[in-house]
Amino acid sequence: MHAVTEDYDPKTLGQHVLSTAALYLACGLDPQKSTLFVQSHVAAHSQLARLLGSITSVGQLKRMIQFREKAKEGEDASLTLLDYPVLMAADILLYDADLVPVGLDQKQHLELTRDIASRFNRLFGKGKDVLVLPAPYLVTETAKVMSLTDGTKKMSKSDTNDASRINLMDPPEVIRKKIKSAKTDSIRGLEFDNPARPEVHNLLTIYAVLSGKTRQEVIGECADMGYGAFKPLLAETIVNYLSPIQARYKELMSEPERLLQVIRDGRDRARVVADRTLSRASQAMGFVA
Repeated sequence: MHAVTEDYDPKTLGQHVLSTAALYLACGLDPQKSTLFVQSHVAAHSQLARLLGSITSVGQLKRMIQFREKAKEGEDASLTLLDYPVLMAADILLYDADLVPVGLDQKQHLELTRDIASRFNRLFGKGKDVLVLPAPYLVTETAKVMSLTDGTKKMSKSDTNDASRINLMDPPEVIRKKIKSAKTDSIRGLEFDNPARPEVHNLLTIYAVLSGKTRQEVIGECADMGYGAFKPLLAETIVNYLSPIQARYKELMSEPERLLQVIRDGRDRARVVADRTLSRASQAMGFVA
C-alpha cells in the first residue's frame, strides 16, 4: 500500500513484491525466525491506519519531511502521500514493537508513531497502554549512507541519477564504474569525520562496514592512500560482499512458488498478531465487537 502512494506500473507491482521478498531472504532473513509477508495481505494495516487517522492532525502530517519535499516540488500530492506516516505507524503498532530498526531519515516517522500511540493511550487507555510505544534502533555507522555523487545527500533509490547509489543487484562492472566516478576531492590522504570532506568520510564508512574492519584498522590501511588505490579496493570489497547475495537472489527468483509460500505462511502468522492488536484498539475506542 505504500508502493501505490505515487505513480507506479500495475503490470510490474507484483513482480517487485516478489523481488523484494527474494532480496530479504537473500540477505539472510530466516522465515523460521522472522515473519515475512505482504502488507496488503493483512487488512488490519489499513483498518488500524483509519482509526489512528481520526486522532492525527492534518497540520502534523503536513510537517513531515516527505510531504514537505513533494509539496515544495509543486507536485499534486495525493491523500495517500499525506497519510503515508499514519499507515507506517499502523505497520509498527500492530505488532507491539519495542524496537524499530530505522535510518536517520525515518526517525521523524517513528517519533510521529510514538506521538500517535501516546495520544491513543491517553484518550482511550483508561490508565493503561493499549498500544506499545516503540523506540528507534539505530546502527550508528550506517544510520545514513550518503550519495556517491554528493556526500551531503542521502543515498536513495528514488534519486534520478543511478550513479548516486549502489543497487544490490548491480553487476561487478557497474559497481566498479560507479565507485571509479564517485565524487571525491583533490586532497591527498583519506580521513573520517572531516566536515569539509563528506564524500571521503562516506566512502571510508562503506569500506569499513562491508570489510568488517574497525575505523582504526581502516585508517591504518588507507590514511596514506590515493584514490587510485583506494577506489579499486572499495569496489572489490563491495563486489565480494554482494556476490553471494546476488547468487542467492537469482536462485530464489527462479522458484516463485517457493517465494509465494513463504509470504503466505508469513501472512497467516502476521494476521493472528495484527488482528489481536486491532481488536484491542477497536474495543478501547468503543467499537461494538
